[in-house]
Amino acid sequence: MSIQKATINELDSIAELFNSYRVFYHQESNLEGPREFLKKRLVNEESVVFIANDEGHAVGFVQLYPTFSSVSMKKSWVLNDLFVNESARKKGFGEKLLKKAIEFAEETGAKGLFLETGHDNVTAQRLYEKIGFKKETNYFYYYSL
Repeated sequence: MSIQKATINELDSIAELFNSYRVFYHQESNLEGPREFLKKRLVNEESVVFIANDEGHAVGFVQLYPTFSSVSMKKSWVLNDLFVNESARKKGFGEKLLKKAIEFAEETGAKGLFLETGHDNVTAQRLYEKIGFKKETNYFYYYSL
């Protein structure tokens, strides 16, 4: 089991995982769309992706996007995507990816690492809380198109 920062060289492996991630969230399978999306993020350094490998095969990833806090004048990271192939679940890959994301946030001097998940995603919530994430109760989040 290894976790490494992805480069453009791992684009095909990440795109395949990203496509599976999107299918998990009820999107149509489309390998070329995720490939182009991720290529732009990596080439333009708009996100950081860590990939989990098991015996040379990509089995999971986490994608982080930078954001900034005006009040603290510090960078923060949004953990936007976390996915582990079904065949590799319950083997610690998700936890390793999360810990790598936390380590990266600390290394970059970030104020924090933020994520959101569905109310019904109890399995993920347990993992986040096990690792030390705290559920936000002080703020409301709003969304607009």
